[in-house]
Formats: sequence, structure tokens, C-alpha cells
Amino acid sequence: MKTADPELMRAINRLSVLDTIRRHGPISRVEISERTELSTTTVSAITASLLDDGLILTRHEGDIRNAAARGRPRVMLEVNQDAARVVGAKIAASRMVFVVANFRGDVLSTLTLPIRIDRQPIAVIADLVEDGVRRCVVDAGLSLEDVDSVCLGIPGVVEHRTGHIRSSPIFREVNIDFAAEMSARLSTPTIIESDAHAITLGHHWFGKARELEDMVLVSLEQTLGLGVLHRNRLFRGAGGLSHNLGDLVLGIGPQGVIRLSSQAGESAILGEQQTDGRFAEAIRLGRGMTHVQALIQADDDRLITAAVRAGEAIGLTIANIVTLFAPPRVILVGSSLALGEPFLNSLRDAYALAIPPSLKGVSELVFDDSTDDFWAQGAAAVALYELYESPWSTTGPAL
Repeated sequence: MKTADPELMRAINRLSVLDTIRRHGPISRVEISERTELSTTTVSAITASLLDDGLILTRHEGDIRNAAARGRPRVMLEVNQDAARVVGAKIAASRMVFVVANFRGDVLSTLTLPIRIDRQPIAVIADLVEDGVRRCVVDAGLSLEDVDSVCLGIPGVVEHRTGHIRSSPIFREVNIDFAAEMSARLSTPTIIESDAHAITLGHHWFGKARELEDMVLVSLEQTLGLGVLHRNRLFRGAGGLSHNLGDLVLGIGPQGVIRLSSQAGESAILGEQQTDGRFAEAIRLGRGMTHVQALIQADDDRLITAAVRAGEAIGLTIANIVTLFAPPRVILVGSSLALGEPFLNSLRDAYALAIPPSLKGVSELVFDDSTDDFWAQGAAAVALYELYESPWSTTGPAL
């Protein structure tokens, strides 16, 4: 019988304990043992190591059952917020948003640069990203030497393990080793992650899935993305690949394969309107969906029809996802939510029609208008998660 790798099990248990302290601290060792289902001996050994590495701190509390009693103080544990600092970023076609966060995930500074970067040469995009990271770090009263890791959330198909971007609407080129490019420029380990994965982990750490170990997130931005969380971990494909939900095949028509992006992608929704004067300018500035919302409210029939078609396609897709994974919650985020009631009602109706009777009521649909800062904080959570997983010594993380 093959047994588990002891080093791997120690790493998994260490991550579980540290993340439990982050989520529920200040917390006692007994409570950690109950939540993680690890023995008190194992928890004591792990927390002793975390204390030695400076990743957690002790806090002494009096007898909380009776404030007047002189009971022995309880030793509570909490994450040392100063153990590390990271930068997270949401990189979109028309803007870049950066945050600096401490080891607990609290945001120390934010920076938004409303700059259109899509289809620029790689060197230009790298220059702009580097400037944004450096400015946000300075705004936090730090230098790059104080930063342990950077994570850039980018739309498209990303290989998390290698840092390669296979394709993205931001870049002209394909198969770009952007992690190596930015790591060299910043002299700091840089992670490239799908923006959908970043916002998924953001909701798990800070948002509407904090209490869940399993959930699904669908991002409706310039690209359609998918995040799947299972047992507190992001599910990734081979090589750490992200999922481009827009490539999902809905069927085959006279013109060939029908993909989700052709029905519900931003370009499909905007249609011929993209070449109209004011509309084209709004799209160029990253305000296309806001402009669409105003036109839908003014009863623009073409856009209402497009919104209904997109909602139906997304509703059917979510029903298929729930059929595969049966998550307790599906969170929908992104600019397409601005399409309003025609889109949302069509989505809900299609989902209700398509979901198997045996799965009705299993998954809760949650619509969330996450800010760009929150997307960037999600990227910071990706960087922190990797630090939490890393083997540490008293000199810091081994990356």
C-alpha cells in the first residue's frame, strides 16, 4: 500500500493551520485542532514552527467567560501582518489597478492608472506595469526590497506554473513569458495569473465565499473566465492552465462551431455599435458596458436583443457547470452585469429551464459588482497563498 509523502503532508497541514489562523484568528490551538481536524500535538508542533518563523503572533486574553474572574489567560494566535508584503494587480485593456497588501491580506495602498494598453508592444506594456507596481509600493511607504512577491491578474489563457500567457486580448503576441520579463524588471518574484482565478480567490479570502471550501465563479469581462475552488484550492488544468470559458462550444451551426463568446462575449453584445462615434469612444475608454446600460434603459431594441441572447447563453452554461460540479454557490462578476434586467432575467430563466430537476436548489447564484480594487486584492491573495504554501525559515520565504 502506497503511503502519502510525509513532506507533502507536513506542507499541507502547515498551510491548513496557517490559513485557519488567518481566517479565524485570534484563535486558540484547541480551536485550530477542531477546525482542521488535526491532533492537538500536530497543531502545537506546527504553530511552534510558525512562531519561530515569525509568521504568527501570540495574544494573551483573560478568562472570556467571566471578565471579573482571575482565570489563567488564554493564549490566542493570529497572523503577523508584517511577516510579508505583496503587490496584486488587475491588468485590463483600458486600465491597470494595483494594491499593496500585508501578510494578512489587508490593503496598504491602491493605485489606478486609466491607460489603454491593449495591443501595445510587450515592452511598452511591461514599462507601464513596472511603473504602476513601483508607484503603488512607494505610496505604501515601502520599497520593492520590502515586497516578497507580485501577482498580475491578466485576462486570457495563462499557465500559472510557468508564467506564460498563451493568449490574451491585451497582447498582440501569443505564448509570452511575461513572468520572466516582469521578475527581471522588478527583481521580485512575479506570478502571472488568470484574472478570473484571482477574483475567485479574492472572494474566497475576503468576499462572498469566505465560509465555503467549494464554489464556482464566472467572470463576464472582455473575456469570459471561470474559477473553480475545491477544498479551499483553485482547480487548474495541465501546467496550471486557466479556463477560457468563452471557448466553450454550445453547438454546431451552418457557419461551424458556435462558441459561448460568439453569443455572450463583450464583442458579440456590442456588435456593430462598436464602430459608432460616441459608442466607439466609450469602448476605447473602457466604458462600453456603461454606455450599453444607458442605451438599454432607453429601449434600444438591438442591444436589448443582444443582452437577452447573452443572458440565455450564460444561463445555459451555468446550468452545465452546476451539473458537472454541483457547487453550493456560483458567483457572477464583471462588466456584463451592467446590462441589467434584460440580461439577468434571461440568464435566470435559462438557468431554471436547463438545470436538472435533481439539482434544483443545490447552487445559489450570487451576482456581485466587484470593484477593480477587489480584483487586484484577489491577485494579492494569489501571491499570499503561494507564500503560505512556501517552506519558510527565519530569513523569510523560500520561493
